[in-house]
Amino acid sequence: MSHAAEGGGPVRSVRNIPTELLRSFVAIAESGSMAQATEVIYLTQSALSLQMKRLEDLLQQKLFRRDGRRLTLTAAGEDLVGYARQLLLLNDRIFHNLGLADDPEPITIGMVQDFADTILPDVLARFRMEHPRARLIVRVGGSAELLDMFDRSRLDLVLCLGQHGDRPGAQWRVVGQDRMVWLGDPAVTEQEELPLVVLEPPCRFRDAALRALTATHRDYRIVLETPNLPALRAGVRGGLGASCRTFRFATAEGLPTIPAGILPDVPEIETILVQRDGLGDAAVDLGLLLAQAAGHS
Repeated sequence: MSHAAEGGGPVRSVRNIPTELLRSFVAIAESGSMAQATEVIYLTQSALSLQMKRLEDLLQQKLFRRDGRRLTLTAAGEDLVGYARQLLLLNDRIFHNLGLADDPEPITIGMVQDFADTILPDVLARFRMEHPRARLIVRVGGSAELLDMFDRSRLDLVLCLGQHGDRPGAQWRVVGQDRMVWLGDPAVTEQEELPLVVLEPPCRFRDAALRALTATHRDYRIVLETPNLPALRAGVRGGLGASCRTFRFATAEGLPTIPAGILPDVPEIETILVQRDGLGDAAVDLGLLLAQAAGHS
C-alpha cells in the first residue's frame, strides 16, 4: 500500500545505501584492485566482493569492469564515485562535529625495536592523558619494512633509523641522532676472525659494521644471521660474537658493549619521523610526542 503525500500524490519508498558499501567502493576505485583495498578497509577480498555485489544489486548497475588484473570503473561507477566521496565526507563531518563516533579510526604507528623498547611506554602514557578515546595500532619492524608499509598506506606514522626521502602526501624530518656501538663480550675481539651476530639484509647496522671492518682490513666471519632482534640479543648475550646497534638499544636491553678503540669506529645514525599529510589532531599530537621522546637520547 502506497502512502499519500500532502498534495495527494504517491510517495516512492526510500532506499538507503549503507555507507560501509560506499567506503569499500571508493577504496577499490582508488586502489584499482580488491587485494590493494583490503589493506585500507581491513576486510577480506571475499567480503569486499560480496559488498560490491550487494551495492550493484541495490543500484541495478554494473560498477566495475576488469582490465587485466585491475578493476576499472564503468560509466555508472564513475558517476557514483564522486557522489560517494561527498556522502562519506558529510558522514565523517557529522560524526566529528557532533561527537557521535564511538569507535574512532585507529592511528597506525610503525617503529623500530630500539624505540619500542625504550620510549614507547612513556609516549603512550602521555598520549592517553590527552586522547583517552584514541585507538592505536603499533607495528614493530625494520626501517625498510616499515617504510614499505607506509608507502602502501598501511601506516600513518613511522619512527625509523637512517632512512628518509621525499614521499608523496607525506612529510619527514630528522628528530634525533643515535650513536652506534659495538655489542658483545670484549673477549670475542681477541679472535683472529671477529665473529659477528647480524640481522639479515637490508639492515643499516649490518652495513655499517661490515663497512667499518672492511675499511680497516679486519677479518671477520658471520656466525649468526637472523631476521629477528630477540635472536640477535640471544647471540650477543650467549657470547657468540659481536654486533652493532644503537647505544639506546644496548642500554635498554642491558647488553654488554665493547669499549671504544678495540674495534673500528661506527657512525652515528639519524632518527627519522615520517608522517602522512592530513592526519587528525590526535595523530599529529602523537607525532610530536614521538619526535620529542626520540630526540632525547
